[in-house]
Amino acid sequence: MSDNNKSMGDLFPDLGPEAPVISGVAHDRSEALVTVRGVANEPGMAAKVFTELASAGINVDMIVQAGASTGTADISFTVPETACKKTEEVLQKSHDDLDYREFDVDKTVGKVAVVGVGMKTHSGLAAKFFNALSDKGINVLMISTSEIRIAALVPLSQLDDAVRALHTAYGLDADQVEAVVYGGTGR
Repeated sequence: MSDNNKSMGDLFPDLGPEAPVISGVAHDRSEALVTVRGVANEPGMAAKVFTELASAGINVDMIVQAGASTGTADISFTVPETACKKTEEVLQKSHDDLDYREFDVDKTVGKVAVVGVGMKTHSGLAAKFFNALSDKGINVLMISTSEIRIAALVPLSQLDDAVRALHTAYGLDADQVEAVVYGGTGR
């Protein structure tokens, strides 16, 4: 069987009941949340925004678009905090082409994630993630998932509490080595 035809189960076999589904908690303090408000809610608008950013070499991580009944949309995304100034410059330079109402940049956010193999085949992991944060009064600003990760953008002032809450929720040792992601790498 070639690697292209292997299922996730072949690549990540079930290691038995003793293997933890969630193997760690990661966090990143170096992200900023950018929201471009009032862009036209039409095909190609997100492509324009992200093409402008890509042309300037700006890496984007989490993305959310929310449409309004007014025919406009808000596009929110995260960038490395070190790219904030460049992002602002690109958006200002592209204002006429993108025709947005306004944009804002919030540097007081952090990302927390749980990672582990088998998330796709185990139910309840997302519920546990969001209940753990909710129980500590932590508001989730954005959500991103993959087959091996659930990530949430939270207020930076609550990031440490979020990390501790998730360690507890998934039965991970508080002194266990955790993955710390810096500068938007290792996503």
